[in-house]
Amino acid sequence: MSFNYQMKTKKGYDFFEVASTLQKSIRRGDEETALYFAVELCNSSYDEYLWKRLKVICSEDVGMADPHMPATIMALYQMYVEEKRKKGENETLYVVHAIFLLCRAPKSRLVDWAAIHYWESHERTEMAIPDYAFDRHTQKGRKMGRGIDHFYNEGTLLANHVEQPKEAELKAKAMDDELLKKRSLQGQASELWEKP
Repeated sequence: MSFNYQMKTKKGYDFFEVASTLQKSIRRGDEETALYFAVELCNSSYDEYLWKRLKVICSEDVGMADPHMPATIMALYQMYVEEKRKKGENETLYVVHAIFLLCRAPKSRLVDWAAIHYWESHERTEMAIPDYAFDRHTQKGRKMGRGIDHFYNEGTLLANHVEQPKEAELKAKAMDDELLKKRSLQGQASELWEKP
């Protein structure tokens, strides 16, 4: 099946070729080309598509190399929308700012490769529930006798842990509080059981 949309920009460019050029020029850090075709999309009333594409680029082509980029691009988009709604004169600033940021950003395709792999392979693969998931919050964990101590020492284990001031102290206090609460509830239950 072939498609012939005949979507053209204001200067007569093929819309899909402009969209492709925009993303690939950003990937290569080609600011001149990216800015030219970003303006062409805006001048052709495809500005919402432009921002949609820039938000995708944040994950596809920048990803984990700059994990804060999506929030920054979203903030610029919101400022663009607000300025355009007020019919202001500064909306173009936010487009240019976003293009410069994405062109100059450190880049990684990790997120996109992972999205393709995990979604495409999901139906043909099976993964067992790992042992560390069985804690006091699951029926199997409770049957295994895993309680508060197990949860605090195994269930809350963090990779890349950056310990903060008072963290260990408050962990110990929280654990003590939970143990005291448990004993209190057990005591109340015993009292109710013993009443005639």
